[in-house]
Amino acid sequence: MAKKTKKADLPQKICLVCNRPFTWRKKWEKVWTEVKYCSKRCKLSPKSQS
Repeated sequence: MAKKTKKADLPQKICLVCNRPFTWRKKWEKVWTEVKYCSKRCKLSPKSQS
């Protein structure tokens, strides 16, 4: 069996709006360098415009 990666071993970033850490997700695999926000809510937040 293949070894599974533990969540603690995945890369993390800090959201630019809420300043909370968020972890790498499979759906972000190809665009991880471009990801800046932890959620759609933060991405659409008025704070992100500054």
